[in-house]
Amino acid sequence: MTRLIIITLAILLSKFTNAQDSIEVTHFNKSLNQFLNVRDFTISDEGTEAFFTIQSPYFEIAQIVVIKKKGSEWSEPELLPFCDKYRYLEAFLTADGNRLFFVSDRPLDNTSDEKKDFDIWYVERENKEGPWSEPVNLGAPVNTQLDEFYPSLALNDNLYLTMVAPDGTGKDDIYVCRWDGEKYSAPALLDSNINSTGYEFNAFISRNEDFLLYTRYNEKNGQGSGDLYISRRDSEGNWGKAKNLGIPINTKYMEYCPYYHESSNTLYFTSKRSRLEPKDFKTVDEFQEYVNKNDNGLSKLYKTNIIFD
Repeated sequence: MTRLIIITLAILLSKFTNAQDSIEVTHFNKSLNQFLNVRDFTISDEGTEAFFTIQSPYFEIAQIVVIKKKGSEWSEPELLPFCDKYRYLEAFLTADGNRLFFVSDRPLDNTSDEKKDFDIWYVERENKEGPWSEPVNLGAPVNTQLDEFYPSLALNDNLYLTMVAPDGTGKDDIYVCRWDGEKYSAPALLDSNINSTGYEFNAFISRNEDFLLYTRYNEKNGQGSGDLYISRRDSEGNWGKAKNLGIPINTKYMEYCPYYHESSNTLYFTSKRSRLEPKDFKTVDEFQEYVNKNDNGLSKLYKTNIIFD
């Protein structure tokens, strides 16, 4: 019996290892190496329109840009028309492609120049070729006097977000605002299978609300820094204990801002991974090319094909 158990465990471990080894993580688009820091990501169902944030190294400046795919090529990034001197980040495109949620510290209206705490906003359009509206603040009870970050919506419009809240269990926590067909509920703290006494943030909710991807920071037995985790919800609506997505998705560096494109089974995420090694350079251009095109410790967008079943 003991021998049988050992053999069974060896087979299971082998299958897990092979599955991990088969995962290939690549840059989303190396043309984005022109920017110092890129982060967060959302893409249309058709995979032809994507939004992400470009920002300064210390977050003094953050702007949302859009790229569009024609054939097999992506266009050059363009700033969204509402971006101004305030900070804009963490866009989320709804399934129909006509509403874009994001986070900003812009004032509530145009009568003030005083920036606010971070709130969740949205813009909308009549169709995918139409112009975006002026930004609309999502308002209470979703937005509070505290910072709200990283909106993500299920198909039923339930909204998941990150808050630094005094009634939370840790530093940053994951909350949900439920949609009843007319309005949102106040943010409700997710349970201890999701949140801990540490940092949990950047939660992406699947369309059918059956799994949640997010970052935990410096978790015991993690890969290091921020790691991506997954929690699955059972038929009774209970969240299961979150599991680390493991290597090679996670590294000893920061992984965050997950987005899963269910149409193509593609996981997009941001990472500050570095694989630079000392070497001889003949010219400054050679140095620049090596540092910029490789994993260099700056925020870059990555992708991998994976099925969460």
